[in-house]
Amino acid sequence: MMRHPLDRPVWSALTTRQRDLALGDDLARRFDPEIGPFAAVAHDDPAHLARLAALIAAHGPVVLLQRDAIPVPAGTTARLSASGVQLVLDRLPAVPATAEMVPLGPADAAEMVALAKLTEPGPFAARTPELGGFLGVRDDDGRLVAMAGERMRPEGYTEVSGVCTHPAHRGHGYAAMLSAAVADRILARGETPFLHAYTSNRAAVALYERLGFVLRTPVEVLALVAS
Repeated sequence: MMRHPLDRPVWSALTTRQRDLALGDDLARRFDPEIGPFAAVAHDDPAHLARLAALIAAHGPVVLLQRDAIPVPAGTTARLSASGVQLVLDRLPAVPATAEMVPLGPADAAEMVALAKLTEPGPFAARTPELGGFLGVRDDDGRLVAMAGERMRPEGYTEVSGVCTHPAHRGHGYAAMLSAAVADRILARGETPFLHAYTSNRAAVALYERLGFVLRTPVEVLALVAS
């Protein structure tokens, strides 16, 4: 049976539109560690899992995200195991703009990494901003206080990611506004926006549902390190 490209979105992205960002081969692939820790295997058999373990040994910890249960390869240890949800969007409601949104690029990378480190929206590394499509909100003093952007890009899909707001600036609708703006741009390209959230993060899931995102499937998240 043919697998849906979003069942293993990391694999789908790293074997299509983002193959140039991949380390590995046809058994296992991962993003360059400076871009992010996400990795995937094509199948969960011993040969594929052994290749994943080799990638971890060579390049450091990874995070796997997929619809199926995730086995722990020999030679690795699970650092985190969690349940999540994958949501997709067909139609976006009107979302009011509550602040000016500005495009973010390489010159903003240090601020983006600092904001992500403070708010922990998910894995965010030094070169994550290179994935592109980021928009932000700055306060009156020019400091970056909220952002959202794009991450994985399987064929026909783009993930909304990196959604976060500085704790001192929450309650102004920035997350909804920025997520909607990123999703609207994805829709305009003829692609389907999708995103992920931990099942336990009910506030985030509720926010995305208000924007029109609907559950596609539960997903498993597993962080692995070399033993």
